[in-house]
Amino acid sequence: MEENVPNVKVDDVPEGAKILDVREDYEWEEGHIDGAQHLPLDQVPARYGEIPLDEDVFVICRSGGRSLRATAYLNQYGFDAFNVVGGMGAWQDAEKPMVSENGQPPQVR
Repeated sequence: MEENVPNVKVDDVPEGAKILDVREDYEWEEGHIDGAQHLPLDQVPARYGEIPLDEDVFVICRSGGRSLRATAYLNQYGFDAFNVVGGMGAWQDAEKPMVSENGQPPQVR
């Protein structure tokens, strides 16, 4: 199933795209994309109704493993979801903007 998941590189995520961050709370607090929706991977099956069905969703995690699983799951239920290859690590490496929730400079570990 997962080999058919559509993948995009961080540089190919459109400006203003709907981004779903499936990392854990502590990861989100340290650094995330401003405007992203936070929904930890283990909550996706119970809360996928909170994700818009009418727009493309770019799913991201720390390195790409959890987002791959979430993307496969969402696409199975009719979403247009794309896995962001390399995750927030690649996002940070590309020096794309991030914010934090802990008062510290945003970072991905």
